[in-house]
Amino acid sequence: MCVKQYFERIHYTGSAEASLIILTKLQQAHLMNVPFENLDIQHHIKIDLDNLFNKVVVNKRGGFCYELNGLFYRLLKKIGFKAKMISARVYNVKTKIYSPEYDHMAIMVSLKGDRYLVDVGFGEFALSPIKIKHGRETIDARGVFKIEKTDKNYIVIVKKNDEGQFIPEYKFLEKERHIEEFYPRCLYHQTSPESHFTQKIICSLPTQEGRITLTGNTLKITEKGVITERQLKSKLEIEQVLREYFFYRKERS
Repeated sequence: MCVKQYFERIHYTGSAEASLIILTKLQQAHLMNVPFENLDIQHHIKIDLDNLFNKVVVNKRGGFCYELNGLFYRLLKKIGFKAKMISARVYNVKTKIYSPEYDHMAIMVSLKGDRYLVDVGFGEFALSPIKIKHGRETIDARGVFKIEKTDKNYIVIVKKNDEGQFIPEYKFLEKERHIEEFYPRCLYHQTSPESHFTQKIICSLPTQEGRITLTGNTLKITEKGVITERQLKSKLEIEQVLREYFFYRKERS
């Protein structure tokens, strides 16, 4: 991995010191410049979790959790952070059931005796590391996040507005995982008709003022709390949106 090239990809020009300030800056730079997307899945291109640098950095693409957190984990390890991959089970608001193990990959970072949850691959999520301490609230631009401990599990819950209630996002264990443990679930999300990644295009990127999201043929732009939506009428329009907002190049090197 070329750290310089990675930094250029996420437009980061600061230090590589293993500190909370730098971790926060790196996480935000990554989120703001690397889209959460499933375009390869939609194009029936198999995702190679062992060759993520070429896709995300060299070809300036995005990806989903296994790709984005998998690659960011490698960057953090490369520059000296004490990080480990962890498995998470995503909460379904409708069924009130958590998904199977390895359904989501996240990162845990240890710094000066404290541990932080870091996630650049969950779509609409915290822009900064969340301190893993039972009941502690983290005020973030994307909401109020809190981690609760139940038995061996930690549950991430979030309140996204002043009137809202805390809703679970996912739960995770402290146990360190390895990339090959995620292969089966990653394949499931690429191929199963029950996976929401196989059903329609998803491409999303936070901005300083909100978020831009393409879901199917709907473009949704949130800016300073104001939401505008536009229905795209053709594949050509979708490709134009991908180029304009997500810097997507159809041609691959």
